[in-house]
Amino acid sequence: MRFPFTGVIPVDKPPGITSRKVVDVVARAAGMKAVGHAGTLDPLASGVVVVCLGHATRLVDHLHAQSKAYSATFLLGRSSPSDDFETPIETESDPRVPTDEELEVAARDFRGDILQRPCDYSAIHVDGKRAYRLARKGKPVEIEARPVRIERLDIMAYQWPGLALEIECSAGTFIRAIGRDLAVALGTRAVMESLRRTHVGPYRVDTAVPLASIEPATLPGLLLPPLTALPHLPRVTLTGEVLDSAVRGGLLPADAFVGDRAAAIDGDGVLVGILGRLADGRARLRPNFRGLG
Repeated sequence: MRFPFTGVIPVDKPPGITSRKVVDVVARAAGMKAVGHAGTLDPLASGVVVVCLGHATRLVDHLHAQSKAYSATFLLGRSSPSDDFETPIETESDPRVPTDEELEVAARDFRGDILQRPCDYSAIHVDGKRAYRLARKGKPVEIEARPVRIERLDIMAYQWPGLALEIECSAGTFIRAIGRDLAVALGTRAVMESLRRTHVGPYRVDTAVPLASIEPATLPGLLLPPLTALPHLPRVTLTGEVLDSAVRGGLLPADAFVGDRAAAIDGDGVLVGILGRLADGRARLRPNFRGLG
């Protein structure tokens, strides 16, 4: 299938709108339906939302696999059902005020591989329904803790009740839950006051496109090549008969590259697709941007 546009646009989402709204703005500007985003950002948050167009929508899972970074602020001594300002805030009458040293010691347990229980007010599916829908109806939300990786957690500022953190983490991590659980470890509570996503994989907020700048006339110049979404994969250049065979569904030998997957490019450096290993060690283009697979 041919699309009028194929590529990636890292958008700087303003607070107060959904990630779906960002996709809708880009889709209208592009005049096409094959548009999606690589990771939801809460309506109250701002920062990078990576929008994929055309064939690049098939790279969403690869973007999900890359780390994300956030700047977040919290207010301690407070709690809410949603762990942020979306729901009513309850202030502790006699909160415990942790010291700087206690905060740093507690933060050590939130670095590396940890188990985290997602927030009740989240898009996690529980018995086929979104958790936040159950929570808003006052129904119990039972979500098991799941493994996430916190690659970096830096305490940027702390002056009771304010706490500012910078966090780099794996996909599926809830920043609200980090503040919630860190506060509990300190003998108090916390709500997230603000959240800004500063990067998704290779895409950083300082080079992201303001949503208001995306219009039909500007969109072609804002698109980045799909290959930019795959810095974590090795690259294999296919030319001549090898390229022709691969785009027709032909197999590459096991020694064509190292690892399970590789980004296949043509002689001009344009992404052709992603090579994935089969059971016998050989590789095939899946997805195949120039074929039907």
